[in-house]
Amino acid sequence: QVHVVESGGRSVQVGDSLRLSCVVSGLTLSGYFMGWFRQALGKEREFVASIDRNGGNPYYRDAVKGRFTISRDNAKNTVSLQMNSLKPEDTAVYFCAVRAILDAKWNFWGRGTEVTVSS
Repeated sequence: QVHVVESGGRSVQVGDSLRLSCVVSGLTLSGYFMGWFRQALGKEREFVASIDRNGGNPYYRDAVKGRFTISRDNAKNTVSLQMNSLKPEDTAVYFCAVRAILDAKWNFWGRGTEVTVSS
């Protein structure tokens, strides 16, 4: 059984930095793409960032480019999201997701970790 568990979310001030972590168990992470999504209150879940199975080709939504960095450690089955220069519009529940290489959809999801950015 696959488990995806996020951590690191909390309340911060505008301009602060925060690092989210995600630990995956039940599969060998090196065979999967990893991603972060977020969902703000009253809005649909949106893509934030992804990274390929070898830690290359990071891809970001425009709103976080230059501020967020996704990384992974396959030896530890973890993926992280370093978030700098946080803005109020970054406030959301952040979800970690796992996708098999040949799948079009994300296969496994965590329950999310909440980030609140206050001015």
